[in-house]
Amino acid sequence: MVGRARLGREFGWLWAAYAVSAFGTRIAFDAFALIAILVLHAGPAEVSLLAATGLAVGAVVAVPLGPWVEFRRKRPVMIAMDLTRFAALMSVPAAYALGLLGFGQLLVVSVVVGAADIAFNAAGGAYLKALVRPADLLVASGRFESTNWTATVLGPPVGTAAIGFLGPVATVVTDAVSYLLSAAGIRAIGGGEPRPVRTGTKGARLRFGDLFEGWRHILAHPALRPLFLNTVLVSGLIMATSPVLAVLMLGDLGFAPWQYGLAFGLPCVGGVIGSRLAPRLVARFGRHQVMLAVGTLRACWSVGLAFVRPGAAGLVLVIAVEFGLITCMGVFNPVLAAYRLERTATDRVARVLAAWSVTSKATVAVMTGLWGLLAGVTGPRGAIAVAGLLLLTTPFLLPRHDHAPQHRSDPVRSQS
Repeated sequence: MVGRARLGREFGWLWAAYAVSAFGTRIAFDAFALIAILVLHAGPAEVSLLAATGLAVGAVVAVPLGPWVEFRRKRPVMIAMDLTRFAALMSVPAAYALGLLGFGQLLVVSVVVGAADIAFNAAGGAYLKALVRPADLLVASGRFESTNWTATVLGPPVGTAAIGFLGPVATVVTDAVSYLLSAAGIRAIGGGEPRPVRTGTKGARLRFGDLFEGWRHILAHPALRPLFLNTVLVSGLIMATSPVLAVLMLGDLGFAPWQYGLAFGLPCVGGVIGSRLAPRLVARFGRHQVMLAVGTLRACWSVGLAFVRPGAAGLVLVIAVEFGLITCMGVFNPVLAAYRLERTATDRVARVLAAWSVTSKATVAVMTGLWGLLAGVTGPRGAIAVAGLLLLTTPFLLPRHDHAPQHRSDPVRSQS
């Protein structure tokens, strides 16, 4: 049974660490945007600027982190990034308690957390490839995906309720503590981890060319390249409208914070369903056909958000649109994640994942800023409609044929 594979004690601890940080992050869903709106009384342009700057500068800061992570033991890097995020996030409630919280601090913390996210995910992906057999990568990726969507189902309603009862920074504290618990879980994995060895060159010093190795691998690969372009554009268009939609729902349409949380939490049941279905769909129809079909379907939903109205009908519309979109993403994401790890040699995984993440976050940042400006001209509803229409063009970037060759060797495969 592909969905019930036993992946071992070490994977169990890694999964538990991921789960606790995922729940903390989802409880703090859009926490900075809500703080900016409810505490600092920011408008659409400022909320978009907050989201865009944190992503953009964090991505730039993270560019050298991929090569740096590649040639270091992955667990210590993951623990260090968890502790960095804990310290950065805890500065927000501390400043709020002292009456010193400002927009600038939110920007700085967003940058630090964004860069640490990229380094952690690069190290985590490389560690997962070394820990799990290639045949089990899809199952492992599906479990992470299912956990992520389960956390998103439960987290936003809990988080918005906590804001209502405990104040606007309560969820930031929860998120910070979750990173501390994640670091403890990763440390509990135990065992040794060999130091990665640089191959094909003398010495272990980081070279300037290493900064771009991830992008070189992606752009030279006939199947990863179109998938990269597709996923970067899709995530950019979806995430660019998130602050605009928050302003539309919480401001213009008068939805309560708990309704906003429910609208984006409940549909994530679809992500859980999709991630559980992914291995079965791949076994029946093949990986390429699943990615092509579901990648096309996920582009068809977001335009519906332009028609949201006040009241129960509007809330139901948002839930329905998000459910369809997230179900498709729940299938697509773990299939892509497993495929990307399989098609990348072990001594390039961290750089490839970092390059992918840096590009995605930078694209989201640029597009978020642009959509904030667009919303200022057309209004939030017009900006959401434009993004939805552009998403309908993204399936043309998906690879039409599964012609990607297996990499010839995997010279630095770690022993788990």
